Amino acid sequence: QVQLVESGGGVVQPGGSLRLSCAASQNIFDFDAMGWYRQPPGNQRDLVAYITSGSITNYADSVKGRFTISRDNAKNTVYLQMNSLKPEDTAVYYCNARKWVTNYWGQGTQVTVSS
Repeated sequence: QVQLVESGGGVVQPGGSLRLSCAASQNIFDFDAMGWYRQPPGNQRDLVAYITSGSITNYADSVKGRFTISRDNAKNTVYLQMNSLKPEDTAVYYCNARKWVTNYWGQGTQVTVSS
Protein backbone atom coordinates (compact mmCIF):
# COMPACT_ATOMS: atom_id res chain seq x y z
CA GLN A 1 0.00 0.00 0.00
CA VAL A 2 1.49 3.31 -1.11
CA GLN A 3 1.41 6.06 1.47
CA LEU A 4 2.12 9.72 0.75
CA VAL A 5 2.43 12.04 3.72
CA GLU A 6 2.42 15.79 3.16
CA SER A 7 3.73 18.40 5.56
CA GLY A 8 4.71 22.05 5.58
CA GLY A 9 1.39 23.79 5.10
CA GLY A 10 0.29 26.73 7.19
CA VAL A 11 -0.70 30.37 7.22
CA VAL A 12 1.56 32.92 5.54
CA GLN A 13 1.27 36.55 4.54
CA PRO A 14 1.19 37.60 0.89
CA GLY A 15 4.70 37.65 -0.52
CA GLY A 16 5.86 35.00 1.91
CA SER A 17 7.23 31.51 1.32
CA LEU A 18 6.45 27.95 2.33
CA ARG A 19 8.01 24.60 1.49
CA LEU A 20 5.79 21.55 1.24
CA SER A 21 7.17 18.05 1.62
CA CYS A 22 5.73 14.74 0.46
CA ALA A 23 7.29 11.61 1.94
CA ALA A 24 6.55 8.36 0.14
CA SER A 25 6.46 4.93 1.78
CA GLN A 26 8.47 3.39 -1.04
CA ASN A 27 11.20 4.20 -3.54
CA ILE A 28 9.98 7.15 -5.60
CA PHE A 29 11.77 5.76 -8.66
CA ASP A 30 8.89 3.27 -8.72
CA PHE A 31 6.64 6.08 -9.95
CA ASP A 32 6.56 7.58 -13.44
CA ALA A 33 5.99 11.02 -11.96
CA MET A 34 5.18 12.77 -8.73
CA GLY A 35 3.43 16.05 -8.39
CA TRP A 36 1.40 18.53 -6.46
CA TYR A 37 -2.23 19.45 -7.01
CA ARG A 38 -4.34 22.01 -5.21
CA GLN A 39 -8.02 22.49 -4.53
CA PRO A 40 -9.32 25.90 -3.46
CA PRO A 41 -12.60 26.02 -1.55
CA GLY A 42 -15.51 25.24 -3.84
CA ASN A 43 -13.28 24.51 -6.81
CA GLN A 44 -11.86 21.50 -8.58
CA ARG A 45 -8.45 19.97 -7.94
CA ASP A 46 -5.89 21.24 -10.43
CA LEU A 47 -2.29 20.41 -11.23
CA VAL A 48 0.32 22.73 -9.75
CA ALA A 49 3.56 21.00 -10.79
CA TYR A 50 5.02 17.59 -11.48
CA ILE A 51 8.44 16.00 -11.78
CA THR A 52 9.15 12.79 -13.66
CA SER A 53 11.49 9.98 -12.68
CA GLY A 54 13.94 11.59 -15.10
CA SER A 55 13.55 14.94 -13.30
CA ILE A 56 11.63 16.65 -16.08
CA THR A 57 9.40 19.30 -14.54
CA ASN A 58 6.23 21.06 -15.58
CA TYR A 59 4.29 23.88 -13.93
CA ALA A 60 0.89 25.48 -14.13
CA ASP A 61 1.13 28.92 -15.74
CA SER A 62 -0.15 30.54 -12.55
CA VAL A 63 2.87 29.38 -10.53
CA LYS A 64 5.70 29.55 -13.07
CA GLY A 65 8.62 31.53 -11.74
CA ARG A 66 7.32 31.37 -8.16
CA PHE A 67 7.12 27.65 -7.32
CA THR A 68 9.82 25.01 -7.68
CA ILE A 69 9.32 21.25 -7.48
CA SER A 70 12.23 19.01 -6.60
CA ARG A 71 12.96 15.48 -5.41
CA ASP A 72 15.36 13.83 -2.99
CA ASN A 73 15.60 10.22 -4.09
CA ALA A 74 17.60 9.18 -1.03
CA LYS A 75 14.80 10.40 1.23
CA ASN A 76 11.93 9.29 -1.05
CA THR A 77 10.61 12.82 -0.74
CA VAL A 78 9.30 15.44 -3.16
CA TYR A 79 9.25 19.12 -2.29
CA LEU A 80 7.35 22.17 -3.47
CA GLN A 81 9.07 25.45 -2.71
CA MET A 82 6.52 28.25 -2.92
CA ASN A 83 7.72 31.85 -3.05
CA SER A 84 5.94 35.16 -3.58
CA LEU A 85 2.70 33.61 -2.35
CA LYS A 86 -0.58 35.27 -3.26
CA PRO A 87 -4.03 35.02 -1.66
CA GLU A 88 -5.20 33.06 -4.70
CA ASP A 89 -2.69 30.33 -3.82
CA THR A 90 -4.88 29.48 -0.82
CA ALA A 91 -5.97 25.85 -1.15
CA VAL A 92 -5.54 22.33 0.12
CA TYR A 93 -2.40 20.97 -1.54
CA TYR A 94 -2.26 17.27 -2.39
CA CYS A 95 0.74 15.15 -3.22
CA ASN A 96 0.28 12.78 -6.14
CA ALA A 97 2.27 9.79 -7.39
CA ARG A 98 1.50 8.15 -10.70
CA LYS A 99 2.47 4.70 -11.93
CA TRP A 100 1.08 3.77 -15.34
CA VAL A 101 -2.61 4.69 -15.01
CA THR A 102 -2.77 4.41 -11.23
CA ASN A 103 -2.75 7.54 -9.11
CA TYR A 104 -1.96 7.69 -5.42
CA TRP A 105 -2.86 10.65 -3.20
CA GLY A 106 -1.82 12.09 0.10
CA GLN A 107 -4.29 13.40 2.64
CA GLY A 108 -3.63 17.04 1.77
CA THR A 109 -2.18 19.99 3.61
CA GLN A 110 -3.82 23.41 3.96
CA VAL A 111 -2.03 26.51 2.69
CA THR A 112 -3.60 29.85 3.57
CA VAL A 113 -2.21 33.12 2.25
CA SER A 114 -3.71 36.03 4.12
CA SER A 115 -2.74 39.29 5.72
